[in-house]
Amino acid sequence: MPFLRVSLKCLIQKDFNPEPQTLGQHLRKRRQELGLTQAEVASKLGVSPFTVLNLENDRRKPTIAVVAALVHWLGYDPLPAPTTLRERMHAARRENGWTVREAAIRLGVDPATWGSWERSSRVPWKNYEDRLKAFLSVYQS
Repeated sequence: MPFLRVSLKCLIQKDFNPEPQTLGQHLRKRRQELGLTQAEVASKLGVSPFTVLNLENDRRKPTIAVVAALVHWLGYDPLPAPTTLRERMHAARRENGWTVREAAIRLGVDPATWGSWERSSRVPWKNYEDRLKAFLSVYQS
């Protein structure tokens, strides 16, 4: 039939990337590998299914406590390894699920002091810098 035009179509997976780049993509990949629903993962993480949906679609930035639960559930930290003091301080808080206040109390400094150090990556006193580095070596994996 020369007058019959045929075209083949197929569904293409939107934004297919075999290597996940974001925390949400790592979450989705692991969830699908385990064959779990978003609701099942949500109950394991202690969040709502809508939170899992928003995290997977990178519509929502997770709280530090959710990141800690997510890293524990994944079994690895998908975020890049910290290199600067600022990144190491934030990574220690993220791994342990601490707020700035909780981390500061554990170190024995004022929360505003911790926040200032984390924002500026500068600790003006040598004795506090030594305490902070020792603290980070204990609380970071």
